[in-house]
Amino acid sequence: MLTARQNFIECITEGGTPDRMSNQFESLKMAFNPSTLHSKSPQKGELDVKNAWGVTYSFPENVPAGFPVHTADKVVIKDIEEWQKYVKAPSLDFPGEERDMFRAQYDAIDRERALATTFVAPGIFEQCHHLGEMSETLVNLAAYPDEMHDLIKYIKDYELKLAELICDKLKPDAVFHHDDWGGQKTTFMSPSMFEDYFVEPYKEVYGYYHDHGVKYVIHHSDSYAATLVPSMIEMGIDVWQGCFSTNDLPTLIKKYGGKISFMGGIENCLVDYEGWTRENIHDVVYRTIEECGSKYFIPCIAQGGSGSVFPGVYTVMGEEIDRYNIENFGCKQEDLDAARLVEEIMF
Repeated sequence: MLTARQNFIECITEGGTPDRMSNQFESLKMAFNPSTLHSKSPQKGELDVKNAWGVTYSFPENVPAGFPVHTADKVVIKDIEEWQKYVKAPSLDFPGEERDMFRAQYDAIDRERALATTFVAPGIFEQCHHLGEMSETLVNLAAYPDEMHDLIKYIKDYELKLAELICDKLKPDAVFHHDDWGGQKTTFMSPSMFEDYFVEPYKEVYGYYHDHGVKYVIHHSDSYAATLVPSMIEMGIDVWQGCFSTNDLPTLIKKYGGKISFMGGIENCLVDYEGWTRENIHDVVYRTIEECGSKYFIPCIAQGGSGSVFPGVYTVMGEEIDRYNIENFGCKQEDLDAARLVEEIMF
């Protein structure tokens, strides 16, 4: 039996032959970089935590994750025409002992069974609206193109410096990069506007990773973004993680498989809710796999990391994918367990 890493690679590679369904995040071992030590993020229940960019976040008890606070006194960009006055990228000049500490974490990963994967968030678009508020940012993309192009270039240059640090000091196999580009049924902007603002910056960032030893770019956007798939391919994305079932994944896989792969298909609202049941998860998992197949597709919860809002959902999803592999690929549970690392729930 292939290891989780090997099976993932066979699944997403043109001409590859996976021997079973790749199971959620089993093939990715997430790790971080020194910048995470210098930028605070709120834990559940914490309010008004300011990060290294000056963005204030809160994580109330009754919501699934932390979100930026955009009251007038806390929003960073108060005037897009003077954004340079407000936006200051944090330093990436870290002590050698911090770089060494993170490198040791990457070196300890069993790369026979998992891809050592750098986690990067937020992405370029998210950084824009975290700094400037969502609706204002969307208006600014339409009304202030020069200022937004300059802001995006500034954020892109920071991302390139971070990529240099990651590639030079940490040497991961893959990068897992967040940037949400849509809602459940549509994107936040038209494909032409998206191409105008974001394709070239991402080609630079993802091109840098690919050119400096990172084999796979996995981009998270838990959303509808079917109309952006050609742009994703141009950017150099190998796997789109988070793709909702509303994207008509069987059609996307048939049309674009071999150029890009799809990881998701099971948005949280389908399985991850109060009163969830194994029976429903079983039905959703089996239906999704049977619609999408085992090539260029990885069944996965759509959120951007292993785990779920309601405890137990992610684990049961993994068990049901294992069951499918046992029933349809002749796998044995002990072999499936041996092929992967012990899963660490991120969220």
